[in-house]
Amino acid sequence: MKTSYIKKIALPIFAILGMSTFAQEIDADLQIRPRYEYRNGFKGLMPDNELPTSFISQRSRLNLNFKEDKIVAKFSLQNVRTWGDVKTTSTSDKNGVMLFEAWGQYSFDENWSARLGRQVISYDNQRIFGGIDWIQQGQSHDAILVSYKKLNNQLDFGAALNDDSEKNYRDLYTTNYKNMQYAWYNTRYGDAHMSLLALNTGFQYEEAITTDLKVDYMQTFGTYLKYKKNKLDADLSFYAQTGKGKLIAENTTVSAYNFGLNLNYALTDKFKAGFGYELLSGKDQTDTDNKIKSFNPIFGTNHAFNGFMDYFYVGNYKNTVGLQDLFVKFNYASNKWKFNATPHLFMTAADVIDPSNATKTMDSYLGTEIDLVASYDLHKNIGISAGYSQMFGTETLEVLKAGNKGNDNNWAWIMININPKIFTSSK
Repeated sequence: MKTSYIKKIALPIFAILGMSTFAQEIDADLQIRPRYEYRNGFKGLMPDNELPTSFISQRSRLNLNFKEDKIVAKFSLQNVRTWGDVKTTSTSDKNGVMLFEAWGQYSFDENWSARLGRQVISYDNQRIFGGIDWIQQGQSHDAILVSYKKLNNQLDFGAALNDDSEKNYRDLYTTNYKNMQYAWYNTRYGDAHMSLLALNTGFQYEEAITTDLKVDYMQTFGTYLKYKKNKLDADLSFYAQTGKGKLIAENTTVSAYNFGLNLNYALTDKFKAGFGYELLSGKDQTDTDNKIKSFNPIFGTNHAFNGFMDYFYVGNYKNTVGLQDLFVKFNYASNKWKFNATPHLFMTAADVIDPSNATKTMDSYLGTEIDLVASYDLHKNIGISAGYSQMFGTETLEVLKAGNKGNDNNWAWIMININPKIFTSSK
């Protein structure tokens, strides 16, 4: 009697669950990514009184993905640590578990959708918006994204409003940008792609005299063009910045620009060669104008540009004399192996004053960096990569970055990426 009663209740429940899980996709994957680094002049020339160091950092990330009918959602947790940053008998973790992504998306129809929550925002070559996957913590935003897609066209509108807690009264916020709005449009025609970006970013500050809380807005806008056909691929980008930059200096306006060009050609099925040039505007050290003339690649994946040793724009080098980067690329791929060699020649984009003679300017040549990278697919879920970089700096680089150009400034790393799919279900 009891069994019969349970069946009468259970069967309708299972039927409802079956209906609700129709056309449902769920999957989960795990990433374990330890990386060994040897730093001997990383991000800046090695000072005479310092010794090189080495360490192992690790990202451990769990991704959960859900899709059903018009709903898509993602939930991603991660822990970022340096091996040994807590005792072996510790009862708590130094960094704990953090939320990397948590968003839900609803498709109104076949063209329009909206996404809300913590998410990665990445476009084109990631010069302005990128996920910064190289750094173990990555980069994600708390934002809303409305997207329109039709045929070969896509139009995205994004916005964000930030604060550091729930408050009853307005208070100064400096953790991130205070608010952001952007529009990105991409269209494809044959072998060519074109993107247009307009970004408005507001930074809050407290006025020195009145202590009033204000927000200064900086605008970044431009285009990215890409062409690929047969053995040739190329891209061209140009961005400009206007607005105000109170966080950098008092009562300043922004007038800066960025230009980039890449051209690659596949000489064989396995070997590709190319060259590129990038210019990020800067300000002469003799310039007394209060304008900010140094371009800021604001949310970009800067590690992928201007050398892997991160001397420029990776948490540093902002509001400076700018940069010119002339480089060549050599890529070779065979079976499970990939090799890459990229020499960079760096120059300033504006004048640097000679500290020994204020009436003279220094040579614009900053130095040459050589980046070597090799990777191997050990398993479908395991990849191994390693790299070595060497910086040959100049006196001008010493003036801008300090340290000693005569020291053996280099950097080496080995990284293992274990990324198995641990669960998948489709109903």
